[in-house]
Order: sequence, then structure tokens, then C-alpha cells
Amino acid sequence: MADPLTTSVLVGLAVQKFVESSAGDLAEKFTTDAIAKIPQLWQQIKHKLQGKSPKVDEALMKLESGDRSGIDTVTKNLDVVLDEDETFAEILQKLAQEINAGQISQVGLDGITANRVGADIDQKAKGDRVEQIGATDVNATGDAVFKVKQTID
Repeated sequence: MADPLTTSVLVGLAVQKFVESSAGDLAEKFTTDAIAKIPQLWQQIKHKLQGKSPKVDEALMKLESGDRSGIDTVTKNLDVVLDEDETFAEILQKLAQEINAGQISQVGLDGITANRVGADIDQKAKGDRVEQIGATDVNATGDAVFKVKQTID
């Protein structure tokens, strides 16, 4: 596969709803629109691989039950399919890119060194891709005061 989104990334995105510890974990990482596309990606992969072999079917079932041990088998078999079916590869790439576009990255304060730190951060986000950074790697000899308010629609 020539695209930067490797087969292992595709499988990793597709199985998140099964292997994440809760729906809340997904909601912290992705927008609602992105989360809605994850089952579509999984169904595409499952439909294409199901029935290829008993080992692949077992790996698919393991993943759906939250067992990560099927990831290697699914990844290896999907890699072969993607090499053979360029149209299918493009469909999966498009879905994965849409999911990745909905990633949420939030950092309030990280790596702050100061005598006293005061922070008042209010972040609200909506949209495709959200990356919010309040302050990172700040070294202050005195007080460090941060007031960040971000609203993204």
C-alpha cells in the first residue's frame, strides 16, 4: 500500500470501538462525526475478509469481542487484499482520513515549571479536526499565569 495510512493504522482505527475501554474513551479522542464512521470502516474490512479462511474469521470474531490478539491476522490479510484491490484500498483510505480528521487533541497545561502556576482554561470544540493547546513546556522564574478561552465551531 502506497498511502501514508498503513494497513495497521486502518485496522487500529476500525477496531477502536471494540478494544477501547468505554465509549467515553472514544469521545475524548474523536468528534461525534468521526466516531460514527468507525463502524463503517470496520464493516468494510469485515465484509471483505469474512469467509477468506477459518483463521481470519476467528480473528474477526476475537476483535469484535475486544480481544486484540486477532489484530495481526486481520492486518496481514487486509494488506494482501489492499494490494490486490486498489478501489477498495481507496475506499478505506477515504474513510480512515475522515476519521483521522475528527481527532481531538487537547492539552491544557503540560511541562510547566514556575514558582506558582495559575491557569483558567475554558475549551469548547466542534467540527472536523480539533487541536487545542493551552500551554506546554513553559519555564518561568516567577509566577506563570495562563488564561485561555477557546471556542471552535
